[in-house]
Amino acid sequence: MTAKKIHLELSVIIVNYNVKYFLEQCLCSVQKACSNIEAEVFVIDNASTDGSRAYLEKKFSSIQFSWEQKNLGFGKANNKILQKAKGDHVLFLNPDTIVPEDCFESCLHFFKTNNDCGTLGVRMLDGAGFFLKESKRSFPSPLTSFFKMTGFTALFPRSALFARYYAGHLPEHEINEVDVLAGAFMMVRAEALELVKGFDEDFFMYGEDIDLSYRIQRAGYKNYYYPKTSIIHFKGESTQKNSPDYTNRFYDAMMLFVKKHYQQKKAVFIAMSASIRFSRLLAGMKQQFRKLLKRRTKSVPMNTAIVAGQQVFNEVLHLVKHASTPVVVKGRIAPEEQDAEAHIGRLAEAASIIKKEDVQQLLFCEGEISFKKIIETCDVLHGKACFLFHGSNTGCIVGSNDKNTTGIFISRE
Repeated sequence: MTAKKIHLELSVIIVNYNVKYFLEQCLCSVQKACSNIEAEVFVIDNASTDGSRAYLEKKFSSIQFSWEQKNLGFGKANNKILQKAKGDHVLFLNPDTIVPEDCFESCLHFFKTNNDCGTLGVRMLDGAGFFLKESKRSFPSPLTSFFKMTGFTALFPRSALFARYYAGHLPEHEINEVDVLAGAFMMVRAEALELVKGFDEDFFMYGEDIDLSYRIQRAGYKNYYYPKTSIIHFKGESTQKNSPDYTNRFYDAMMLFVKKHYQQKKAVFIAMSASIRFSRLLAGMKQQFRKLLKRRTKSVPMNTAIVAGQQVFNEVLHLVKHASTPVVVKGRIAPEEQDAEAHIGRLAEAASIIKKEDVQQLLFCEGEISFKKIIETCDVLHGKACFLFHGSNTGCIVGSNDKNTTGIFISRE
């Protein structure tokens, strides 16, 4: 007699590669988001060399870890864990993300009320609180790619014609059906995954999300952009997007997608292949420019205010001393209105405190303030300061110094 399969509401799968501090924060938020649902969480490590196993395994006893001896790539790693997953829905999640406490419940409710939904993506913010346009995209086409490459997309960011690459014509805060969702957060109906047989393992890294979105849509399901919940995605932490290796793998993946889905349409194939080659050339030139700029940039002390209760504030000060970039602590911002101890102001007054105290960085300490409130505050304050994050019971601080560079605060190990 065959044993009855146990079904859960959600299986979360995270592929890790050398980002143990970011993953620690991610798992802290994921566990809280799973507290009211039947869920399981998997982490598959692609042969990290940063001591991820020794650092993480002892901290998260409820997480199901898999430690690989070689880098399997993104799609193959996810597929390997997918064979074990018992969830009616599967979330593919990047390790360099932070999710709010009600994120998973909100997404699962949408699935339950929209039977045509195959895949769901959410509104993503980068580590500086700016909206990530790749939260919603269209399938690449010669014209769509041409407009992005030539800058028309940036000039007309809300045009249905010129900004189609990022579905710029669709409002950022409204639910809409879209073509492509980002692999950083893809919640997929398990039956849809089974139908399309998971990720195409020919894609080692990058492009898998476009291909999976395409095949799920072809299978008769819809892909939805769902901005009723927002997450933080420290864009590029697990991919090192400014490296030549990233550029080569990314554009190789784009060529693979074009060959797989457009090779029979010769004119389209030729046009898209030319577009990809030209885009690769431009990306290489931009990398060289960034490298020159980085050489001329020196680390300067960052005026930082810490959003925390008094006890957590005292505890986190020793971590700040190990910052990879110099920090000047300007004081404590109280997360609660009734907090009567010494502070430079309350969270509701953060914008004016930033201006008055010349604060360049806010360090959010989760605990007395929820992940959801932290993300909402980053959303409101984007552009006014940079943000750092410290989950309760974690041993590190992570965050972005600005929209393009990232600073990691070394943990106590």
